[in-house]
Amino acid sequence: MSYATLILGNPGTGKTASLRNLDPKKTLLIQPIRKPLPFRSKNWREIKAKGDGGNIVVSADPAYIINCMVKWPHEIIVIDDWNYILTRKYMESPSGGNQFDLFKQIGQDGYNIIRAATELDANKRVYVFAHTQTDDMGNVQVKTLGRLLSEKICVEGMFTTVLRTKVTDNRYRFTTRNSGNDTVKTPLGMFEQAEIENDLAEIDRIACEYWGIGEPEEE
Repeated sequence: MSYATLILGNPGTGKTASLRNLDPKKTLLIQPIRKPLPFRSKNWREIKAKGDGGNIVVSADPAYIINCMVKWPHEIIVIDDWNYILTRKYMESPSGGNQFDLFKQIGQDGYNIIRAATELDANKRVYVFAHTQTDDMGNVQVKTLGRLLSEKICVEGMFTTVLRTKVTDNRYRFTTRNSGNDTVKTPLGMFEQAEIENDLAEIDRIACEYWGIGEPEEE
């Protein structure tokens, strides 16, 4: 069983920058849209051929993304970000088609990716980045493409850990406690503080320690 974490936040709030301290040799980064990383990243390279030492896959094809998640050997997988996978399929679909069928397929694709993130080989960690939306009551939750997905599936319910970005006085953090109007949640005792640095390497270290990943099995 793999361990999936959802990280919520709008663009520019530190989601991608949190990758900066991860070991690229152990990390597979999946980008639906090709874009430069917001930190010095000479060791992060797009995969052009098998075995070329790259660690970035650029694709918005849900089936291909799932195939990469299953077959590539990296311990850590980051999807940056989930919303663009849904949006790109919508934007590239021919106009005039059956909109209900289109949104149903988009919802299925989004669900399949998240489900796959929880069903990989044991001890793999998957971090899924996604944007947020705020409803009329001020509640903040993951942004979806239309009501078909959000009404049928509670996306956050598919994750045990949901973090959210927070920027205060030019400090970039992740929140680990539910504010009462968002969907943040973490396992009991995993994080001692309500706010932590947006350092995914440290978060991964804490997760490995909490779940006993890498520890020898008891006889």
